[in-house]
Amino acid sequence: MTKTDTRRRRRRRVVLVVLAVVLVGASALAARLFVWPSLPPLPDKADAIIQLGGPGNRRSVALDLVREGRAPVAAISVSDEERAVAGWCDDGRLRGVPVICFHSEPFTTRGEARSIEQLAREHGWHSVILVTSPDQAKRAELRVRRCYPGQIFVATAHLPWYWYPGQVLYQAAAMVKAYTIETSC
Repeated sequence: MTKTDTRRRRRRRVVLVVLAVVLVGASALAARLFVWPSLPPLPDKADAIIQLGGPGNRRSVALDLVREGRAPVAAISVSDEERAVAGWCDDGRLRGVPVICFHSEPFTTRGEARSIEQLAREHGWHSVILVTSPDQAKRAELRVRRCYPGQIFVATAHLPWYWYPGQVLYQAAAMVKAYTIETSC
């Protein structure tokens, strides 16, 4: 074996080790941000529970939090299609819980944050509990904090394990966008 071959093998090993370290580090960071985010405990009372749109059993979590007495009302983000068929939006109650339906324009987390600020102003809310999934928790809090000056807490709804790979990739790209391109309310 020549010296050149030995150097190539060493370089290849170094590159593989560096790639492995980067992969492990990126996976650990992704897990911490999008699978098991660090969130403060929920308060005993808030002014509203706000369910953001997206996957997971968010609606059940939001309604359960109101039933527990954590807030007097649930504000639920709905798509245009959902609002058209959801009679409970017009009734103002869902499974016995007072609800406010809202549709943000655009129908994105950023649009929802703007709607939350407007609802908070209209209803005098000073503290809210956002209901989302673990993968969106940190970005949702960031987006809402940019628009809404009150206290923000986050509750998460379970996602099936097989949704995480796609959701982590999506949320990572959306987080980069939130920190670089869309940096205001």
